[in-house]
Amino acid sequence: MKKIKYILGILAAAFLLGSCEDYFTVELKDQANIDEIFRKSSTTHRYLSHLYSYLPLDEEIVGSEGWVVARSDESRYSWYQWVYYDLFKTGNYGSSTPVSEQYFNYWEKNYKAINQCSIFIDYVDNDQEDTELDKAAMKAEARTLRAFFYFCLFRQYGPVFVWGDRRPDEAIEPESIDRHTVDQNVKFMVEELDKAIAALPDDITSIGESADKWQGRITKGVAMAIKSRVTLYAASPLYNGCDLYKGKMKNHYGDYLFPQTADPTKWETAAQAAKDLIDYAEQNNRYALATVTGSGDPFKDGGASYEAVFQQPWNSETIFGWWRRTSSAYSWLQGGAILATSCPLIPDVIYQGYGGICPSLKLVDAYPMWETGRYPVKGYQGQNDYSKPIVDEASGYVKDGFTEGYKQPLDADWAPLFKAHNSTVGRDPRYYACLVPNGFYWPNKNEKVRFTCYDNAECTSRWSNEGNPTRVGYSWRKWYTPDKSLRLGTDYTSYKTVYNEIRLAEIYLNYAEACNEKPERNEADALKYLNKVRNRVGLNNIEEAYPEIYGNQQLLRWCIRQERMVELSMEALRHYDACRWMIAKEEYPTKNWTLHVCATNYEDSYQRVSSDFGQEVATPSFSDRDYLFPISVNQLSEMTNITQNYGF
Repeated sequence: MKKIKYILGILAAAFLLGSCEDYFTVELKDQANIDEIFRKSSTTHRYLSHLYSYLPLDEEIVGSEGWVVARSDESRYSWYQWVYYDLFKTGNYGSSTPVSEQYFNYWEKNYKAINQCSIFIDYVDNDQEDTELDKAAMKAEARTLRAFFYFCLFRQYGPVFVWGDRRPDEAIEPESIDRHTVDQNVKFMVEELDKAIAALPDDITSIGESADKWQGRITKGVAMAIKSRVTLYAASPLYNGCDLYKGKMKNHYGDYLFPQTADPTKWETAAQAAKDLIDYAEQNNRYALATVTGSGDPFKDGGASYEAVFQQPWNSETIFGWWRRTSSAYSWLQGGAILATSCPLIPDVIYQGYGGICPSLKLVDAYPMWETGRYPVKGYQGQNDYSKPIVDEASGYVKDGFTEGYKQPLDADWAPLFKAHNSTVGRDPRYYACLVPNGFYWPNKNEKVRFTCYDNAECTSRWSNEGNPTRVGYSWRKWYTPDKSLRLGTDYTSYKTVYNEIRLAEIYLNYAEACNEKPERNEADALKYLNKVRNRVGLNNIEEAYPEIYGNQQLLRWCIRQERMVELSMEALRHYDACRWMIAKEEYPTKNWTLHVCATNYEDSYQRVSSDFGQEVATPSFSDRDYLFPISVNQLSEMTNITQNYGF
């Protein structure tokens, strides 16, 4: 009998018992008896730590799970030499494409993780040194992680085969395996999370663990946050009776994988899951939006508050976070992200800024205006022609011309006045906390370098058709700590921060969305929690920005989606949002619009063109089949009756 090696394989590993830097560090060697491992507290904890090593590298935007940042419409990816990105941006891939197996197929990884969690759940009670309370908490951690790994499969592939609350059966015939339905997947994940929520501690210190040593472990709030995501996805159009999958994808057991009719009450479930966490946080003083005050300037306080989310490890907003988990010098959060996204300035200032992943002009256009609070661009003429934005005249946005004597408003009090393009003036603090537009100063008072991006010797990031120029005309700086040197390779690898996989702002937006969509709309709460996210950076209430929003579900939906794109940019969520809303087919296909970085002067460089990104870089595409990722031919050869995703 041919076994499904990655599902049925059991890891019985011995653990080195030396000190570890953090909870996600684990070292394995040789095979050992699994009963022996679980007899001792130290090795039981090592096994639990090993489960965390399977968490997705959503923070790694090059070659790992964070690849969806470059796949989405929030960015432009210019490293044409790395062919696999072009394949996915253009939809030119399938179940047998070698690079899809190598870079983007996480089926096997997650099933290995699921199996490891099941082993832990089965054996942890054999631990003879920890208390019953400790063992119950650890079992609940493993149960939460197992549900999360199922969710990681669900968001990428849609519904999958669910083993249930048991370890895989080695006697099962691979040809008998097929995927379970969306509703069965969601039911299992939610039930598992509910069990975990009942058993998990509010804080690891409540079971006698050190907050410093074990920071990042699963707690009650984490399980509730994952439940919020699961139920939100389940309620969304892609998973809830969409026309695309009607009459399609019936599994080996005779069931349609996707619901054939929409169930609006799933939005009620999603709203309740988010509200449960919000109430829990408020009642137990557990989480709060990161907030910085005291400058006397609401704009600067707003910008500093947003920066604190990413610059202050384990801040009050972090619900589910993690430290570095790989050995590669650049393949983790800030070091790698900054290396990939920062502008290539003069060599003496930025050691290795590659600029290969740049913000798209669509993302640049999405940030609201500071004075009015309105989102300035309502859409585009033609097929997403970014050179022809449909401007909201009431927003105060000016798309053409320049402002002389402009003072850069955030992290650059030292910078001299300069000529700024009007499109960059008067925006939300997050605009300046996340982006460095062409002509602005890089936020480092020790270097005082102006980022200019066009084809002239005076430029600090001059256009070139070779190497790593910033091809859009904007650089990302969201992960960068102001005034930090980037002169040496060690400057990148020395970054020590926490990746916010789930933070409170996302939960507020989850709740606002569900309140707006559920059958009995709760418009008041939708506005309230959308406003909490906006108010944190100093923006006015959405109903002040849009008095016409009352009773207008469609307008509120659009505002919530715009806010998610801005607030959660580059956090590996936009692609999954665009897919679950089923808007990617309309939003992704477009030419590679950029600023006119081939211009020879600053003024002309602010034209919008589709000719400067590079002919060798593929034009993004998206079709119906791309809403879900194909199951690899390797898995299909093992499970011969498994149902493939639509279009593959």
